[in-house]
Amino acid sequence: MAYYAGRYPHSGAAEWQRRLDAGEISRNGEPLRAEAILAAGDRLLWRRSPWLEPAVPVGWGVIHDDGDLLVIDKPSGLPVLPAGGFLEHTLLRLLERQSAAGPAGAPPPRPVHRLGRFTSGLLVCARRPATRAWLSQRLRDSSAAGEGEAPSCRKLYRTLLRPGALELELGVPLPITTAIGRRAHPLLGTIWCASPAGLAASSLLTMLRRHPDGDLAQVEIATGRPHQIRIHCAAIGAPLLGDPLYLAGGSARAEVLPGEGGYRLHAHRLDLAGPDGASFTWEAPLPAWGSG
Repeated sequence: MAYYAGRYPHSGAAEWQRRLDAGEISRNGEPLRAEAILAAGDRLLWRRSPWLEPAVPVGWGVIHDDGDLLVIDKPSGLPVLPAGGFLEHTLLRLLERQSAAGPAGAPPPRPVHRLGRFTSGLLVCARRPATRAWLSQRLRDSSAAGEGEAPSCRKLYRTLLRPGALELELGVPLPITTAIGRRAHPLLGTIWCASPAGLAASSLLTMLRRHPDGDLAQVEIATGRPHQIRIHCAAIGAPLLGDPLYLAGGSARAEVLPGEGGYRLHAHRLDLAGPDGASFTWEAPLPAWGSG
């Protein structure tokens, strides 16, 4: 129990003891019925009981579909991949079930990248593994263009910031280069935050409109670090309006998890260079809060 409680602090020793007593934990294929001394090489398995998943939006707009490449307008509230208590109620599972109901043998489209559960907008999927491979490379290395060259991928987002938190002239881009890395978190062990020892990250923020209900900004990201826009905006003292996790400066609240919502963030536009020299531009319609 000390091992489990120390390795997975989301549950205390008493809860792990209950799971042991219920026969949910095995060692080397045999059920563990009591505390045991672990040896190097032991394989532990926890068979988690089924759970009820929260309801999520189950529909989305299709921006592009050529039979291989699929670009959708993901609604806020829909997780992309299994995590944080979601397994079946995810975009991945919905796409798989949708594909299973179609022509036999047709491969399901699979997401190439992630968007946060409460981030809406453009999400790129592909059916062929080769297409997913080059898409993943393009999205990951969008900042790798040489001097004077256009990037192979350009990603534009819209978001609402806390009103009055950032004194920035409208239309004037502000570069943000705060590094992003793992820092200690009592519920998860570690969490992505602003960190001087983290990974290089680059964003470009442009204020579009000031309003008492939230300042509207456009953010272009040249890298794709986890929660980059949320962290970068918080790092410069302007957290996303309604973000329960990230504090001014880029640190995280100890009692909050990354999957909690309340913020407004929308993946609006994607410019992409294809493998054969073709270029793509996709836009997801702006939500009511994101126009201006």
